Amino acid sequence: MLDLGLPNGNGADLIAPIPAAGAPAVIVLSVLDDEPRKVATLDAGADDFVSKPFGVAEFMARVRAALRHRVQMQGGLPVYDDGRLSVDLTRRLVRVRGQDPRLTPHEYGLLHELVLHEGKVLTHKHLLTKAWAGGDTDVHALRVHIRHLRQKIEDNPEQPVLILTEPGVGYRSI
Repeated sequence: MLDLGLPNGNGADLIAPIPAAGAPAVIVLSVLDDEPRKVATLDAGADDFVSKPFGVAEFMARVRAALRHRVQMQGGLPVYDDGRLSVDLTRRLVRVRGQDPRLTPHEYGLLHELVLHEGKVLTHKHLLTKAWAGGDTDVHALRVHIRHLRQKIEDNPEQPVLILTEPGVGYRSI
C-alpha cells in the first residue's frame, strides 16, 4: 500500500521501484482522485488505485484481487496443494497436514517463492532478493531460515522432500 501524500515527497516517485524490489502488488491510496492522476499512477506500475475514503470490505477485496493478478502474472497458481502441504498465495495461508504452522515473514517469503516456482532451482541470490525484498542479508541467514522452514513443514527435516538443497546454487521445491 502506498499513499501518494507522503510527508517528505510524492509517493508516485516510489511506484516503479516497488515491483522490482519483490513486492507482490502495489495499491495506491489517495484523496486525490482525478482521472489523469489515476491513469498516470496505474501506467507507472500500480496494480490498483483506491480513493479515500473507502470501505474496509472493498479495500480487502481489492488487495485479494491484486494479489491474485500478481500471482497469475508470475505464472503460478493461486493455491498450491499436494495433499500434505497447502499454500494459498492470495490469502497467505499455509496448512501442513491440517495444521497451521506459524511462519515468520521471511519463512513465508521463502515458501512463497519456492511454491511459485515449483520444480525450478532458485539461486541463493534470487531467494535473498525476493524473500527479503532486497534487504541485506547473507547466505548463512538464508540457510538458517530454510532450516527453520523445513522444521515447520517437512515430516523429517533431516531428510527433506519438499525443499531440496542444490549445493552451491540454492534450493528447489518439488
